[in-house]
Amino acid sequence: MAAGDVVMTVEGPVAGVLTAERTALNFASHLSGVATATARWVAALEGTGARVLDTRKTLPGWRSLQKYAVRCGGGVNHRFSLADRAMVKDNHAVAAGGVVAAYRAVVAAAPGLRVEVEVTDLDELRAVLDAGCTEVLLDNMSTDDMAEAVRITDGRATLEASGGLTLDRAREVGATGVDFVSVGALTHSVTVFDLGLDFRAP
Repeated sequence: MAAGDVVMTVEGPVAGVLTAERTALNFASHLSGVATATARWVAALEGTGARVLDTRKTLPGWRSLQKYAVRCGGGVNHRFSLADRAMVKDNHAVAAGGVVAAYRAVVAAAPGLRVEVEVTDLDELRAVLDAGCTEVLLDNMSTDDMAEAVRITDGRATLEASGGLTLDRAREVGATGVDFVSVGALTHSVTVFDLGLDFRAP
């Protein structure tokens, strides 16, 4: 949309329209901001083969709406809840005695549940691949390490880049060959889209 474009036309009693105006604009502006931010990432990654993912860093009560907005922007939804997929993160690895031990504990506790493991270096990557993990999150890795991770993995698992990624690095990261780029900022730090409601003279 360009400045001044009409997004939609609403008709109704004046009191009803004015009562609903701020709530409606809050929803529409925020969710349009999510979709717009996602579309920028999609455009930046175009041609690399990588797709942009959202995260569970959503506003309480807004998760379904924000994830819908990500899809509208051309992005892909990650898990909606802990029931969709387990993710082994740094705290789990410390508590279990390592990423492989944590991965095996989750697989044993919840057979059939998808499990993704977060790794911080290439040694951890090799270890979880050898343990049979097929979904790996590369946390805060350099671009060179991501490219090496893709080479090491050689199609044995899907790879998700995550951690402090910015739009100006999107194409560089996508070009490493990772499958996904996850961006929490799509939902937790988005700039609202500037929408207003103006009456037209009868």
